[in-house]
Amino acid sequence: MDLLKEIKQKSEKLYDDVVAMRQHFHRFPELSFEEFQTSAYIQEQLRITGIPFETGFAKTGIVATIKGKNAEKRIVALRADMDALPITEKNDIAFASENQGIMHACGHDLHMAALIGTAIILNSLRNEFEGTVLLIFQPAEEKLPGGAQMMLCDGAFKNRDPYVIIGQHGFPGIASGKVGYKPGIYMASSDELYIKIKGKGGYAATSHNLIDPVLISAHIIVALQQIVSRNADTAIPSVLSFGKIDAQGATNVIPSEVTLEGTFRTMNEPWRAEAHEKIRNLASSTAESMGGSCEINIVKGYPVLENNVQYTLKAAQYSRQLLGNDNVINLDLRMTWEDFACYAQQFPAVFYRFGTTDANGKYAEPLHSGTYMADERSLVTAMANLSWLAISFLNSD
Repeated sequence: MDLLKEIKQKSEKLYDDVVAMRQHFHRFPELSFEEFQTSAYIQEQLRITGIPFETGFAKTGIVATIKGKNAEKRIVALRADMDALPITEKNDIAFASENQGIMHACGHDLHMAALIGTAIILNSLRNEFEGTVLLIFQPAEEKLPGGAQMMLCDGAFKNRDPYVIIGQHGFPGIASGKVGYKPGIYMASSDELYIKIKGKGGYAATSHNLIDPVLISAHIIVALQQIVSRNADTAIPSVLSFGKIDAQGATNVIPSEVTLEGTFRTMNEPWRAEAHEKIRNLASSTAESMGGSCEINIVKGYPVLENNVQYTLKAAQYSRQLLGNDNVINLDLRMTWEDFACYAQQFPAVFYRFGTTDANGKYAEPLHSGTYMADERSLVTAMANLSWLAISFLNSD
C-alpha cells in the first residue's frame, strides 16, 4: 500500500481512541511542573503500545524512542507540551475539567493525544523508514523557566542530537484540516518586567511635603513607551505593555511604594538586550528626576522562535503532498511566546499550526479563554501530518 495513503487510513482508524485520550487529558488537567498524573497516563499508553521510554526529565517529562531501519542514520524529534492553565472552564461538556480552576485552554490536551497517536502509527511503520524518532512529552510550556530548557539541561538529547525537531500547535484561527507554516522568525521573545517605585507617602492634602510614587509611576509608564515608538527599528516588531499597577493607597492617602508589572516582547535578540538596558536607565532616571527611586527586575523569558527556513519550506511541501495545496497556508508573525524556541536555538526546528475550527465556524473561541474548545476531527490531521513529516524527513536524502 502507498505509505501516504496508509498513514491517512491509520489516522482515521485511531480517531476514536485518540479522542478518548484527549478527553481524559482535558478532564484531568495539571499545572506546569505538576503533571504527575498526566505523565503516568502517557507512560501507560506507551507501555500498551510497546514503545520504550525514559523519564526523569524536568520532573514529569518523557522521551520515547522508535527505531526504524538503519536507526543510526539520523534522528527526528517530535514534541508535545503537557501543562494546563490556571483558568476556570466555562464549557458545558461531558469531559469538562474536574480540577477546579485548571483547564487545558491552550490545546495541550490535543497535542499530547496527537503525539501518542503519531507514536502508534510510526511504531507500526518502523520498517518503512530509516533512522530514529524521539517523542518528547514536555512539561511546563506555560510557566518560566519553561520545560523546554529544563529538558535540555536534564539531558533529554544527550548523545542524540536531532536532524530536525518538530512541534505542532492547535490554532482556532485556522479551519480544521488545514496546517500553517512560517519560515524564519515566527514568534516573539517574552520578558517580564517588575518595577518598584519608592517615594514618600502621606496625606494627599499635603502633597507638597511628599514624593508621590503614583505620579512617578505614571511618568515612567508614559516614558517607557518611547523605547518602542522612538528607539526600536521600525522593521522589528516590539511590544511593551503594563498590565498591573499596585499602589495600595486611598482617595486621600499617597502610598510610599507603587509596583508595576508588565511585559516586553520583540523579534530580534540584539535589540532585546539593548532594550533591557534602555528600560532600566529610563525608569531609574525618571524616578530620580522626580525625587524618588526605583528597583527594576527584568525576568528574561523565552527567546525569539525562529524556524529553520530550509526545513520549514520542506515541511510545507510534505504537507501539501498529504493534505493538498489548498490546505497548507502561510502564517503571520505572532507576538505570543513559545518555549519551543529553546529547542530551535539548539537544533534545526519546525514549529507549525494545525486548524481546530470546524467548517461552520464552530470552536473559534480564542486560546487561553475559559470557553476554548476544538474540533476533535483536527486530531486526524495532527496525527497524519506529524507522522508524514517524520517519515519524510527520515527518508529524505
